[in-house]
Amino acid sequence: MTATVTALVVSYHTGPRLVECLYALKSDPDVAAIVITDNGNPPGTEAWLDAFVAATPKAQILRLPNPGFGAGVNAAARLAASDHLLVINPDCVIKRGALRPLIAALDGAPSPAIAGGHIFDLQGREERGARRETLTLARALGLSRWTLEHESRPPEPVRVGAISGAFFLIRTKDFQSLGGFDEGYFIHVEDVDLCRRALEAGGAVLYVPGAGALHYGSTSDVPSAFVTGHKAKSLARYFRKFAHGPFERLIVEAAVPFIGLALKLRA
Repeated sequence: MTATVTALVVSYHTGPRLVECLYALKSDPDVAAIVITDNGNPPGTEAWLDAFVAATPKAQILRLPNPGFGAGVNAAARLAASDHLLVINPDCVIKRGALRPLIAALDGAPSPAIAGGHIFDLQGREERGARRETLTLARALGLSRWTLEHESRPPEPVRVGAISGAFFLIRTKDFQSLGGFDEGYFIHVEDVDLCRRALEAGGAVLYVPGAGALHYGSTSDVPSAFVTGHKAKSLARYFRKFAHGPFERLIVEAAVPFIGLALKLRA
């Protein structure tokens, strides 16, 4: 039996790239269904989405009062009736045929398994964060390497510590067994959290170089200070959640303010 895939797209003031994203999914024969979570868009975008869904039998729309990215994905996943879930950002455009390498990589991988693709920018460069080590406090503070985009691109799928939430495939049963995304994260780090939980449950996280997607990035009409603030909160939640023992928790509490400051200075 051929594996079926439902694409899950969460949109909030995404901009015109949403059109490219959805038409690529609509035209891809390996995408059986599309569930769009409208977390709040301008009236013009909402009208376009309604027209798109009306003209696309395999698409449906879910409107929510913006509970966050992870919660939006979880809500969309509950409407899916497929073997696999494709989580894809609304400013990400998949290459035709990209799903087959992801499905093949998951075949035989220990559950729960997550397969992320090769995400590139307009210049064809691999995006930062498409493949990463497991996030630790030392890596967050820049004391050791976290992202792997400067390493040579592997010829075949490899195990990594984390992939990007912008473009990945997971078995529906694995997503359910993990409880989906942790909805305590509003935006950012929920993908890193999901990958870590999969690994700690005895599963695998795979980077699949043969599955490509163009990611425009930073297309949402949201103030950068808002994004930076939530990223700092998400990192604090992650390190508190995965800290082991009182000593490590003490170190995390001492480091959290510096993480927020570093993000503000970078912004």
